[in-house]
Amino acid sequence: MVCGGFICTKNALCALNITYVLVSLMLIGVAAWGKWFGLVSSIRVVAGVIGVGIFLFLVAFVGLCGALKHHQVLLFFYMMILFIVFIVQFSVSCACLALNEDQQRHLLEVGWNKSEATQQDIEKTLNCCGFSSVNYNGSCAAQCFINPSPTCRTCSSIIQQYTREVLQFVGGLGLFFSFTEILGVWLAHRYRNIRDPRSNPGAFL
Repeated sequence: MVCGGFICTKNALCALNITYVLVSLMLIGVAAWGKWFGLVSSIRVVAGVIGVGIFLFLVAFVGLCGALKHHQVLLFFYMMILFIVFIVQFSVSCACLALNEDQQRHLLEVGWNKSEATQQDIEKTLNCCGFSSVNYNGSCAAQCFINPSPTCRTCSSIIQQYTREVLQFVGGLGLFFSFTEILGVWLAHRYRNIRDPRSNPGAFL
């Protein structure tokens, strides 16, 4: 059987979905580990990462079942879902790579103001206080604030030093996975239209 035939396409599709299953389990495990050891106190962040992991696991499970059984309906829905995910992920990845400094700062400030738990995590981890200004009459989880004469930097000044590198990394990683998703769509489409050589020659695919 030459590569590109029924068996080769089936194995490639199975391998791709097994990779997605492993990535989804890693996402769920890392989020649970971070929450368990107190690295991340925001339940929204943990729930969001776990939600993404569960969604990816379900999509990969549908694709894996469709590939193993050569199930036309499962493969069709797998193609549609994966294509929608590709469009969203490709758009977000391009946006991450195209953001300028002002847009980055605005998005960071919006995210900062949404969760006090996230603010405390950042202050404690980066040893900074406040987003754009330090309020020494307020409260702060950073070690520098506890000192007798606190001299803390603002968190925005520290975060923005790494924001561009993080966005480039996230955007590049997102682009890479988006191309694996379009590969999955192509493999599923090809696999649906290849007749199983072990089936009845008169049967529909």
